[in-house]
Order: sequence, then C-alpha cells, then structure tokens
Amino acid sequence: MTFSLGSTPRSLVKYNDQSIAAITEIGAAAKDSMVLIKTLTASSSGTLDFVDGTDDVVLDNTYPIYKFVFTNIHPSAKSKLTFQANAAGGADYNETITSTSFFAYHNEAGTDTLLAYTTGQDQAQGTAFEVLTDNISDSGTTVANDNSASGYLHLFNPSSTTFVKHFFSGSNQINDGPYCLSSFHAGYFNTTSAIDEIQFKMSAGNIDAGTIKLYGIKDS
Repeated sequence: MTFSLGSTPRSLVKYNDQSIAAITEIGAAAKDSMVLIKTLTASSSGTLDFVDGTDDVVLDNTYPIYKFVFTNIHPSAKSKLTFQANAAGGADYNETITSTSFFAYHNEAGTDTLLAYTTGQDQAQGTAFEVLTDNISDSGTTVANDNSASGYLHLFNPSSTTFVKHFFSGSNQINDGPYCLSSFHAGYFNTTSAIDEIQFKMSAGNIDAGTIKLYGIKDS
C-alpha cells in the first residue's frame, strides 16, 4: 500500500528497511523461527506422550522455548485435558507444580457471562496432572459429536539445570450449557532438573480424537 507525497509514492510498511514492494524473499530467521517437531493424532488414546529422543521427538536444549498446539480435542467422556512432565530419569509423571488459573465464559443464549479465578484448578506444590481446559461437554454429562477444545501450551527452557521450568497455556472449548469457555493456566515445575518428557491425557476416559503438535521456537 502506498500514498502520494507530491508526485513521489511512499511505502507505508517496511520489512528490514525495505518497502514491501521491494521484498523478493523473507529471511530464514523470520519464516523458520518456529519449527514443527512432531504431530500426534489421537484415536481413542489413553495418553499422548512427547518423549525426547523417541519417535523423532526433540525436547532438550535444541530450543529455548517449546510450544504445543492442541486442536479439536474430543474426549470419550465429560472431562478436562491435562498434562504432566518427567524430569530426566523420571518415570511417573508427577513433577511438583505450583500454578494459577482463570477463565471467562459466555453462553449460547447470551444470558450469562463471567470472568473469574478458577479455584480447584490450581496447585500449590502439587504433583497432580495440571489442567489445560475445563470439562468438555454439551450439557450434563453428554459429549456431543461436535464438542471439542483447542489451544496452546508454552514450555520455557525445559533443559535448564539452574532454574524452575515455567509454562503457560490458553484454550477455548464448548462447556455445559452450552457455553463458550476460555481458560488460562500458568505455573512452573519446581525442579532444577531438565524436563524431557510431557504427557497429555483426559481427566476421565480417552482422547477420542484431535491432534497435538510440538514446535520448537528458535532464538527466543
């Protein structure tokens, strides 16, 4: 897009000090900064596991930040999507977590809204699976065929042996009512050991369908 100043056209937008019209190729750092590492697709799956060094999964010091993107997670029963981690050498997915959570919702009838802290979905030095969504359901205990949740989870510097491992997530889903419910969770694994395994599962039943993608973010 340009505008005229006298008879000379001027660029409104620039990239790396070039006008958009003059750009023939976007630099590698810009277009390849987020690298897809692994995609897991659920099919009545009890868990979806990302284990460093297994099935082409990278979860080490290759990247300073890792991002998981979960899309159309559909449970077999009314339940929440959750996750936990193993430190290097761990086996039970029970690392110590301190976390916080809040949510906002709006029902389809347009008669009910709320923004609130989510008591019961945080942890204070707990070892349970951390919640990423609220209950995915249509109404009551019913999970309709089109019910699902989608969102993301960022994990920061999991290979550090100096600092705790921070994470934050955001998701949107269909919830009882039905409601549009957006929830946000953040916390840290209170360990200075490297985290090299992440497991996702529902709080009840299986992950009937959906995908979770793992990305590494360069130079971040």
